[in-house]
Amino acid sequence: MKLLRWCKANAMPVIAVLAAAVTAVFVPPDAAYLGYYDVKTLSCLLCVLAVVGALRRVGLFPLLAQRLVQVFHTTRGAVTALVGITLVGSMLLTNDTALLTFLPLNWFVLERTGQTKWTALTFILQNCAANLGGMLTPFGNPQNLYLFNHYNIPNGEFLSIMLPPFLLSTALILLCCLFLPREGLTALRQETLPDKRRTAVYGVLFCVAVAMVLRGIPYWLGLLVIVMALLVLDRRALLGVDWGLLVTFAAFFTFSGNMARIEPVRELFRKLLTHGAMPVAALTSQVISNVPAAILLSRFTDDYRGLLVGVNIGGAGDAGGVTGQPDHFPGIHKARQGADGAVHGAVLRHQLRFSRRPVGSHDTLDAVK
Repeated sequence: MKLLRWCKANAMPVIAVLAAAVTAVFVPPDAAYLGYYDVKTLSCLLCVLAVVGALRRVGLFPLLAQRLVQVFHTTRGAVTALVGITLVGSMLLTNDTALLTFLPLNWFVLERTGQTKWTALTFILQNCAANLGGMLTPFGNPQNLYLFNHYNIPNGEFLSIMLPPFLLSTALILLCCLFLPREGLTALRQETLPDKRRTAVYGVLFCVAVAMVLRGIPYWLGLLVIVMALLVLDRRALLGVDWGLLVTFAAFFTFSGNMARIEPVRELFRKLLTHGAMPVAALTSQVISNVPAAILLSRFTDDYRGLLVGVNIGGAGDAGGVTGQPDHFPGIHKARQGADGAVHGAVLRHQLRFSRRPVGSHDTLDAVK
């Protein structure tokens, strides 16, 4: 029973490892396996997750978010602020970290101000904001980081590719916030201040991590600096890294590398991708989630523009569309016992609608009706 519970709690890495093992039957391990793994992507992802974890542990993000929320005095203003914080946070902290940081704050704010009836809608908007907002930067989500490094996409070109769908998604999300009432809110209590010196050091380390991603410094140098610094300052931040996500990446590198060496599979994807990378990437993301989709399809196409957009908008449709997204629901459950099922179902329905909007649908306001 314990093993079953552990497998259920770590479903994505378990599935990834099993998938890699199955393909290894058809393509036995050999020297070519060493060429599967993108060490730079794994190093950058480890550093970003570790530094952001350290910043979360000093209590910086809840304090910044709560200070911003205190500026607003209505339900609409507070929820818009929460959604906006999640949107911006996903661009800088990765989408998973933004959700894990700001979803509990959402419940805290709405519960303390007597506005819990808007919790489900706010969860929906925050999920959409995190999953669609993170598309703008290479480090906003794991699939962007991988594709950015795999195709060696220039910084300016990456921004030009993702800016149009990002702006459209942001406009739709903020437009949905207008459906909330302008009811007055009571003031929130003040959070304790984080350690300024430690926060400043972590801020510098975050800049180092960003420089790694944007190719400003060699990735091995950034990895060395960040790991050594956190071993001294906060070892728990390293231990608390989502190692399951890193295992998932490594396993899907093996899976996709092997799949690309199986001739019938290679021919199938070549035929599918003749219709364009974006729709295939979006649909594949719905089935196996966006990180595996990005890794798999990158073996068969050079159309990184369509692939980037497809895996980002495809991840908004269901809980399996984003690697690790199901893990957010236990956090919601802790915040609000008994409401998890309703919130879960609502998130799935409305994210599916949002996933269609960036590709041209006109009935945008239907996402919140």
